[in-house]
Amino acid sequence: MIDQAAIMLLVDDASVLAALQFSLSVEGFDVVVRAEGQRPESAAAALVIDERYSGNGLEALEELRALGCTSPAFILVTNPNSRLHDRIAAQGAILIEKPLFGDELSSALRGAVEWQRAA
Repeated sequence: MIDQAAIMLLVDDASVLAALQFSLSVEGFDVVVRAEGQRPESAAAALVIDERYSGNGLEALEELRALGCTSPAFILVTNPNSRLHDRIAAQGAILIEKPLFGDELSSALRGAVEWQRAA
């Protein structure tokens, strides 16, 4: 595994969730899915949140930030507009555009994990 702390997925779509779990596990990440009521800031090296998680993934991130979650966050978005870019940046998150091609997400996660190790 790349890091002791897990990458936490906040994804409702079963097929997207399965694909992310598989691909990130193959890349060497320890991957967990957020359970209802689980506090991700206590366990996650990073959060990967689908834009449609719980109806609005960005609102879910805003709630987590209000609760003190400081884990790096990556928001998976399809066809983002400039307003969404701004809202994601305001939460200190990184926008990753779907569909996922190449290793953009795993590279970003690896960078976040390495940064945390250095801090």
